[in-house]
Amino acid sequence: MSDSTSDVALADKFFEDFKKLKNEVSKVIIGQDEVVNLLLTSIFCQGHSLLVGVPGLAKTLLIQTISQALDLSFKRIQFTPDLMPSDILGAETIDKDRNFKFIKGPIFANIILADEINRTPPKTQAALLESMQEYTVTVAGQHFDLDRPFFVLATQNPIEQEGTYPLPEAQLDRFLFNITLTYPSFQSEVDIVKNTTSDVKNEVSHVLSAQNVIDYQKLVRRVPVADNVVEYAVGLVHKTRIVSESAPEITKEYVEWGAGPRASQSLVIAAKCHALINGKYSPDIEDVQAVAKPILRHRIVRNFKAEAEGITIDKLIEKLL
Repeated sequence: MSDSTSDVALADKFFEDFKKLKNEVSKVIIGQDEVVNLLLTSIFCQGHSLLVGVPGLAKTLLIQTISQALDLSFKRIQFTPDLMPSDILGAETIDKDRNFKFIKGPIFANIILADEINRTPPKTQAALLESMQEYTVTVAGQHFDLDRPFFVLATQNPIEQEGTYPLPEAQLDRFLFNITLTYPSFQSEVDIVKNTTSDVKNEVSHVLSAQNVIDYQKLVRRVPVADNVVEYAVGLVHKTRIVSESAPEITKEYVEWGAGPRASQSLVIAAKCHALINGKYSPDIEDVQAVAKPILRHRIVRNFKAEAEGITIDKLIEKLL
């Protein structure tokens, strides 16, 4: 059992460190506070995120900056139709003495940017997703453990859908968050242009180490949760299922498939982290509501009527809260 007094002190330190992290990231990334919050929350919850946004919104720079602030190793993988699983995981080669040697692929890093994951065939997607779930790589019958902490940010371009391989619902479910990256506001874009067209380079300082991140991940798991908060989270997920007795009329009218049990788990763990980053020691229902959209967005499948009437997933979630 962890000492509750030391956990309170650690929670206070986490609150301060999170603010420092945000400040460091904001030196480079302008006007994406909510996205930065969710990405950092995902890391501290030991989850992975799917980022949906048009090109040119600094997705690579964003995740690179976060990895610098956390002092973690970073690799970017550009997904293409001809990418093979071995291009991600690594492969066995024969050296000059005719001995087999395993050459590690880019998956062996703390933070992975899987750029345009829907541009590669399911076989290669599955290789990445297995590593996300199991934290291991299997090549030629050999198991290799991935470094911890391990975080994958996969991106998708919502515009060009020709020649893409959309992730199946079962694989989407492995992502903690589905984050929508929107265009910056006018003033934010003015600041971005000023910052990126001068020769001044903002240096990002290391705020945490890999061990600090692991300690905070464990702290998030230890956060106590009241029964009514857990019941609210589970009840919210049950409302998304048309077969549930608690399903409201809007679900029966517009939903094809609801969210699974992993959504309930995700709501509770993310609410814990959301409480900590806001200076609280335990989550309440408002914390669950704050993380509901990015958690449920990719776990609810609308029916044809919802699509025809322009009822978005976010609108449905708002009605269910």
